[in-house]
Amino acid sequence: MKKLFLIIGAPGSGKTTDASIIAKNNENIVHYSTGDMLREEVGSGSDLGKEIESYISKGALVPLQIIVNTIVSAINQAPVDVVLIDGYPRSVEQMNAFDTLVEKEDNIDLLSVIEVRVSQDIAKERILGRAADAKAGEERSDDSIEVFWDRMKIYTDPLEEIQAFYTEKNLLKVISGERALEVVVEDMEGFVKSKI
Repeated sequence: MKKLFLIIGAPGSGKTTDASIIAKNNENIVHYSTGDMLREEVGSGSDLGKEIESYISKGALVPLQIIVNTIVSAINQAPVDVVLIDGYPRSVEQMNAFDTLVEKEDNIDLLSVIEVRVSQDIAKERILGRAADAKAGEERSDDSIEVFWDRMKIYTDPLEEIQAFYTEKNLLKVISGERALEVVVEDMEGFVKSKI
């Protein structure tokens, strides 16, 4: 049985960094970022990758079925039992589709949805700082002020409904992402371990 944690947070909340450090510290935990999974597909140059890139470059959501299938297959093929996935769900449709699927999957147990919470100001500062720090040629195509606000809106629009849904299921855990990285990681890691 795969024990699953979904990690959500605004662009720049640090959720991917937090989760990857936790996975690195624990050999029984694996971390996947939906962004990374999709970017890997883009990097492969496949037709699916080209389709995904056309959405990502505009800061738009990748179609539901592509994401859900990518995620479920990654969970089922995970080399260990505890799986952290960040950047999902990003919409009410994604949440509902995933919920329906997980109910049918005997192999996946969703233990918690962790929200790494930061203010819009901090998120913006971090994202634009990342864009400025990126070396020429390595810059992510999705780091610019316009795209930042688009991504922020995509994140915040369905957030209340997502929070309410997982709160009702007693699955939502909120962690402040505005503290020092080590503190956030320690907090999240302690919570994950308490659940498994």
